Amino acid sequence: MKILVTGVAGFIGMHVARRLLRDGHAVIGVDNLNDYYEVMLKQDRLGCLSGLPGFRFHALDIGDARRMAAFFSEADFSHVIHLAAQAGVRYSLENPQAYVDANLTGFNQVLEGCRQRKISHLVYASTSSVYGTNTRLPFSEHDPADHPVSLYAATKRANELMAHAYSHLFGLPTTGLRFFTVYGPWGRPDMAYSLFTKAILADSPIQVFNQGQMHRDFTYIDDIVEGIVRVLALPAGANPAFDRKHPDPASSDAPWRIYNLGNHLPVSLEIFIATLERCLGKKAIRQYLPMQPGDVTETFAEISALAEAVGYHPETPLETGLERFVSWYRSYYS
Repeated sequence: MKILVTGVAGFIGMHVARRLLRDGHAVIGVDNLNDYYEVMLKQDRLGCLSGLPGFRFHALDIGDARRMAAFFSEADFSHVIHLAAQAGVRYSLENPQAYVDANLTGFNQVLEGCRQRKISHLVYASTSSVYGTNTRLPFSEHDPADHPVSLYAATKRANELMAHAYSHLFGLPTTGLRFFTVYGPWGRPDMAYSLFTKAILADSPIQVFNQGQMHRDFTYIDDIVEGIVRVLALPAGANPAFDRKHPDPASSDAPWRIYNLGNHLPVSLEIFIATLERCLGKKAIRQYLPMQPGDVTETFAEISALAEAVGYHPETPLETGLERFVSWYRSYYS
């Protein structure tokens, strides 16, 4: 296949593109290389892809309607994996416009391009953050997700609804994947595990929010990539059992699907920190702080639907994943 990967210089985008290339597919990658975090890291991720056969890169902002229309008009790809977005819960409190531009306007350009080119399947990134105030665990795609607690989550939920409109109106197969706390080598420096690692190695305090009373469904990057690749090969279809009187939030009578993509194994923040300490061979200096606006106390992915659909089963234990991350971190940052 020829596959478009947006956000290809991002953490997940780079890993997905590398896997697709190794599987023999051609990948067209786009990214605007913005400065939300260090641009050099994004350029170095691209460096991991540039020498691989079948890879082409375009510097492109998905929010640029004119350039996106021109790009799709010349498209020679059949599938799209949309990973470009403005990420981060806390940053959405500081710069909400960035989320409107990238996550709403940008996603609309992707949907419109896919419609015009009659793309075979659009797989796009959503987030566990859409579950918001829901405290029913594990989080199930079949439960409503209409009470987000951050603008980031709201834009991602909006993506799911925008995709449904295009699937319903134009028959565009779309699948949204709700990622659960992805970690691993080449990860974003604004993520907790990167911030913790940097602080521990520098003998600086780590900020532990909600007094450490948090649980996260940490999911290793290779397991995330495996889920994405498997879903890509299964274009979304209409649910023949869909009942409009009792609608299922995860499916439709249009070719539209929503799946959780997580580890199905929540870990307390204290256990996560202790595991990271073992991998680093150093103790953390903890600074306990209150709960942050837009955050939630626990995430826990119900993944039975994805397992049934594509045989997805995460395989990477937390300690193994953190050991690989620490090894990369020490090497990359010397």
